[in-house]
Formats: sequence, C-alpha cells, structure tokens
Amino acid sequence: MNAVTIVIGSICILMIAYRLYGTFIALKVLKLDDSKPTPAHKLEDGKDYVPTNKWVAFGHHFAAIAAAGPLVGPILAAQFGYLPSLLWLLIGAVIGGAVHDAVVLFASMRKDGKSLSEVAKEELGPVAGFFTGLAMLFIITITMAGLSMVVLHALENNPWGTFAVGITIPIAMGVGLYHKKTGNLKGATIVGFALIMAAILLGPNIQGTALGDLLTLEASTLAIILPIYAFFAAALPVWLLLAPRDYLSTFMKIGVFAALIIGVFVVNPEIQFPAFTEFINGGGPIVAGPVWPFISITIACGAISGFHAFVGSGTTPKMLNRWSDIKSVGFGAMLVECVVAIMALIAAVSLQPGDYFAINSSPEVFQTLGMETVHLNELSEEIGINLEGRTGGAVTLAVGMTYIFTEIPFFDKLASFFFQFVIMFEAVFILTAIDSGTRVARYLIQDFFGEFYKPLKRVDWLPGNIFASALACFIWGYLLYSGDISSIWALFGVSNQLMASIGLIIGATVVLKIADKRWYMWTCLVPLAYLYVTVNVAGYWMVRNVYLNPDSAGFSILNGILSITMLILGLIILVAALKKWRELWKIPQAELLKRTA
Repeated sequence: MNAVTIVIGSICILMIAYRLYGTFIALKVLKLDDSKPTPAHKLEDGKDYVPTNKWVAFGHHFAAIAAAGPLVGPILAAQFGYLPSLLWLLIGAVIGGAVHDAVVLFASMRKDGKSLSEVAKEELGPVAGFFTGLAMLFIITITMAGLSMVVLHALENNPWGTFAVGITIPIAMGVGLYHKKTGNLKGATIVGFALIMAAILLGPNIQGTALGDLLTLEASTLAIILPIYAFFAAALPVWLLLAPRDYLSTFMKIGVFAALIIGVFVVNPEIQFPAFTEFINGGGPIVAGPVWPFISITIACGAISGFHAFVGSGTTPKMLNRWSDIKSVGFGAMLVECVVAIMALIAAVSLQPGDYFAINSSPEVFQTLGMETVHLNELSEEIGINLEGRTGGAVTLAVGMTYIFTEIPFFDKLASFFFQFVIMFEAVFILTAIDSGTRVARYLIQDFFGEFYKPLKRVDWLPGNIFASALACFIWGYLLYSGDISSIWALFGVSNQLMASIGLIIGATVVLKIADKRWYMWTCLVPLAYLYVTVNVAGYWMVRNVYLNPDSAGFSILNGILSITMLILGLIILVAALKKWRELWKIPQAELLKRTA
C-alpha cells in the first residue's frame, strides 16, 4: 500500500459524499431556503452580525475548528494500524461529523445565532439547557488540558523549538499593535511572517548559550508556564494577541499541509504499518484500551468533534450570507478537516513501526515491546535532538513529515529547520486554540456563576474577567500538570465526543420539528446512537481500569470524578430529549410544520 492511493481514494469518497449526501442534507433534511434572511442580515450590526462572503466564512470556520485534533488524534490512533483510523475518519466524517456540524450551525441560525446551551433551552427545555451549559463548561476546560498536553513533549528540552514558539508572542502582539495603529494589514503580515521565519533560522545559534540553557525546560515547568500564558492571553484584548496569532498561524497551516500533500505525491511513500497491529485488543503503550471504543475517542476532530459545536453556535452562524452556505461551511469544512487528518495519519504510518513506538512510548515501556528502531538514530542526528520518548503526537507528525521529505535529494541539509518549523507550526496552532478556548471558558464561567452573582455576567467588568480567566486556567492547568498523554487525551476524547452527542441530540430535535418526513431524523440518530454508546463504554473503561485503579499509571480520582460527572450530564440531557421527542411524535407532522414555519 502506498500513500498516494490512500489520498486519491479518500478525496474521491469525500467529494462524492459532499455532492450527494451533503446536497440531501441541505435540500431535503434542513430545507435551506435562501429567500429567508439569515441572522447576519436580520441583526446586522457591523460587529458580530456581518453578512460574509461564503469562502471567507469557510476560511474562518475551518481555521477555528481545525486545531490540534486532526493532527494528533490520527497519530496516536496509528497504534492500532492504519486501517481502523482510515475507516473511522472516512465513515465518521461523512455520516457523523459533517452532519453534526451542519445541523448545529442550522439550529443556531434558527435561533438568531445563539449558543448551543441557549438553543438547548429553547428546544428541549430549561433543565436540558442548564445541563448543556454545565457540560460545555466541563468540556471546554478539559479540552484545553488535552490540547496543551500535545505541546509539552514537543518543547521539552528543546530550546530551539521553545525559542521559536515563544518569540511568536511578541511578534503577534507587534503585528496587532501595528495593524491597529496604521490599518496596514499587508505590511503587518509581511513583517510578522518574515520575523517568524527569522526565528526559525536563528534557533540553532541559541543552543549552548545562556539563553538556550534558560529555554531548556522540563515538561513539568512547561505545564506551569502554559496556563500562566493562557491567563494573560484570555485577559488581554482580542486584537492584541489572539487575532494576530490566529491570522499568522493560518498562513503556516496552509503552507505546511500544502508541502505535505506535494511531498506525498512527489515521494509517494510506502505505508510501513500493517492494517492492524497486535494492540487492537488493548494493552498498547499509547492507548491502553482496545480498538473499539478507543479509535473513536482517540480520533475526534477529523471524524466528528463536539468542539465544533462551540464554533458552529458561536461566531459562524452570525456571519453566513445565505442559508445555503451551510452546506459548504458546515458540511464541507468538516470533510476538508478529514483530509487534514488523513495526511497526518500518513505521516505517522510512513514511519517504521519501531521508530514510531520509540517516539510515542517512554524508553522503559519501549524496551518491553520487543521492537527495534530502524531510522530513528539517523533522524535524530539530522534533526539535532533526541527523539526517543517524545510522546504526545506533535513530534511524530514533524518526524513523519521530515522522513517523507528526506527522500528528496539535498533535503537532509534542511531537515532540522523543517522539523522545527513543523513543531512551531503545531505549537502555535495549538496555542491559538488554547487562547480562544480559554477565553470561551472564561465567558462560560462568567455566564454560569453570574446566575449567583450578577456582576460576573458583565464581560467588561475587570475583576470578573480576572477571576474567570484565573479559574479556567487553574482547572485545566492542574489536569495538565497531573496527567499524561494517554489519560488526558482519553479524558479529552470522551468529553469531546459527549459534546458531539449533545449536538446531535439537539440537531435530531430540530430535524424532527422541521423535516417533511420524520425518518429524516435518522440522519442524526444513527451517528448519535453509535457515538453515545461509544462514549459511555470508553468512559466506563477508563474509570474502572485507569482513573480509579490504584495500580494504573493514570490513577486519578479527579479524572474519575470528572468522567462520571460528564456521563451523568449526558444522560440527563438524553432523557430530557427522549421526553421531548415523545411529545413531538404525538403531534401530526403537518401541525409541527405549521408551528415552525
């Protein structure tokens, strides 16, 4: 099996799905009607509600949903072999993720762009709305810990990478200040990108210096620095750091994956992994559980992701110019993210299995696997750092991409620079998601606790902003400091997919109300049934075998309590939905259509 075959076959499947199934969802299930004004037109204010060109809205939405998940999840799941990951990505994205993103976006737009908790309150009742808001608060907090965990081992004892990532903070702030003062976006972009490239080139010179020693950090130190950084990022004005960093990282994202796609077609690397590995029944060094349910928990973004619901009921529904844009922005962006995830999977499975497991396991665990490395030593020499035991997925993606490009003559001289560029690309992209996610967590905390102390609801109240930002960072920072990638990523996966289940529950309710044929509801119920069972089985397995097992390396009473709490919240929301569906089913469909017209 070679990589080009997988890429071409996957793209063809996704294009056919978009053309046929996407059209069915848009025209038959959601009945998108461009004769009706969208919230962007009805509530246009030039600030939040702004009618936006379809492709500009697509770019914004895609940049927001495609964070670390499609990069890291497939790499970690490669432990099971390339076939389970590939099948879940394609089936999950078409049947689950694209439908989820489209119906959540549609549900929010029907309610003038309100958040998912507000939509749940109106569609399912106040109890479901309250518990949806609480679940969103839990999930966004855990998501921040999961994303941050990816950065730790990429920057651990890597002064070059730490310098390159760290310097992007003042660069992004400089771009933000310059653009705000002059309005010259083009000039700010050119200068900002040039400075980022200069940071990569200067990186080797700091190694062995006092600055290099200062930036040679252990994972435990980085686990403290990241939440502190996130606190300031969440509290600072959005134009000063979050927006310019997001903007600059988009250029890097496009460049890196364009390079990877070109590299795959030029080199056409052989897939070194088997279709299934010996770990499909469990006991793997990266993901302890069996291939099911953990393939669907480890790979979230790229197949289906509840994190997308935050975006689909956040900024995007306030931007769409026409209702029909939901097909390309909601359904289509999810399929493009699936392509990103497949490219990340190829980068991982193009490595020799021994090299892959040496990177993604601690040296002590790798010794027990009975495997030998093949190219790892020479790759470590070319890149300039020791690659063993750098778990988390970020390093594997960078190594896999570097390994593919080493087939090109003379590339070995650029290998170290390319590796550090990819590391910086991943870290900056993840930090951008952490910036946005922590800010969202701050808003959710202020909204939730504001029910008990009214001033907290004011987003312009400085003490409230500081309290909410500090609380959000402390909670996910504690999870980050006390966890490892296998336990934290599983916790993130369970919470993320539970959020996707909630999105599908709300989507199914909306479809039941507005569809001409009630069986159209199955477009949401089928992925919901699979995902809900999967989440609960995975959550139970982790609680029993890891979080509340004193003999497990991932033993954590807090993680166990969080998992149990989230599963209970999901059950409450599902029960509320079942009661609502029963009520709606008793009403003739013609009557329902009149009420929602």
